[in-house]
Amino acid sequence: MAHISNLGSGIYSYLDIFTGTITTKSTAAECAAYFVGGTPGTADATHVRMPSVREFPSVGTPANIVNVPVFGQATSSQVQGQADAPSLEVTVNYVADDMTAFHTLIGQECVFRFMMAASPVTQDEGAAASITPTNTEFYFVGKIEAILVNASLTDATTATVTLSTQTDFFGPATL
Repeated sequence: MAHISNLGSGIYSYLDIFTGTITTKSTAAECAAYFVGGTPGTADATHVRMPSVREFPSVGTPANIVNVPVFGQATSSQVQGQADAPSLEVTVNYVADDMTAFHTLIGQECVFRFMMAASPVTQDEGAAASITPTNTEFYFVGKIEAILVNASLTDATTATVTLSTQTDFFGPATL
């Protein structure tokens, strides 16, 4: 079963997660290389796709503007301060069988790839998709911190997957 999120206007979005050993993590190209090996759905696979994503967060590091009082002036000036690492919340349709493997990743350092594509991309096309100029990708190293199930009696059961970031964001990049 393909899990595709279409954000409208022909844009498809995906969250891929590399779950193997991370040795380098300083450029978009190094992070993209983690999604090249293995066949998804087999024992050698080291990357998985988050199923049934409903909502993505804003991707990037938010600005931290600091007001600086200036003696003798009526208004303060502003400077850019050190930004706080954001936590990202992804909303998914929650099907317990689809999410079992993701519960085991809680607290484990992973490489994440947010991909926005002009056409559907299957999980095993992930490596080839990274060289398609019509796709935009963001990479970062982080952790799944929590998966909170939101039960609903009238709509689909959803879950909020909270991700923390351990590095800067690399992207937008098309490699």
